[in-house]
Amino acid sequence: MPIIENWQKWTSFLGQNVAQAEHAGMPNKIIQQAALQIGEYLAKNVDPKNEQERVLSDLWGVASENEKEALANCVLKLVQSKNLQ
Repeated sequence: MPIIENWQKWTSFLGQNVAQAEHAGMPNKIIQQAALQIGEYLAKNVDPKNEQERVLSDLWGVASENEKEALANCVLKLVQSKNLQ
């Protein structure tokens, strides 16, 4: 997946998709659940391609379910804030 090899491209891609979901009226809770599912998928199926992804992967690997929800929500906030810039 070339898009995830570059952190800036990856966060931009996520931010655009979150903005589209919000614009379409998708509830925030559903967006948060999707972020959690994406995090689980990436942790199980994708080797981190850069330092930022390695940190997230390492944190995800030791996190409890509540902490994974918090990490997913933090990533959402990050990409939402970048999308506003």
